Amino acid sequence: MTKILILNGPNLQLLGTRKKEVYGSTTLEEIRQNLEKIAASFDVELDFYQSNHEGDLVDRIGNAKTEGVDGIVINPAAYTHTSIAIRDAIEGVSIPAIEIHLSNIHAREEFRHRSMTAPVCIGQIAGLGPDGYEWALRAMVKYLRSK
Repeated sequence: MTKILILNGPNLQLLGTRKKEVYGSTTLEEIRQNLEKIAASFDVELDFYQSNHEGDLVDRIGNAKTEGVDGIVINPAAYTHTSIAIRDAIEGVSIPAIEIHLSNIHAREEFRHRSMTAPVCIGQIAGLGPDGYEWALRAMVKYLRSK
């Protein structure tokens, strides 16, 4: 069975209550529940994880290969713009990854325009709100099945 790791970075546990005008009112749990339904329709197993700690995210990526992960969908959140460690972990495991953002990072503050992680991902989805997670999952499944 195909296994996809959904990784969520710092402060995403606050979705639904934090800056609703930017991130919307959908909670991370609601996103997880929606993705589980979609994954079941594709006969795909999800491993859904959130951490505020960079090292935890790096560890999850680093362990992905031995855990049988076939693809990664990652919302690095603020680490998008700062984490060479997450970038190197994605590159190091050689597992295809898609970067996801609820808001359009390219339409926000200038410091958010640069992603450290996108260059080692097969694609980036930004600005589609929680639907972006669904499209990232669908794109990853399609990508993996085309291989």
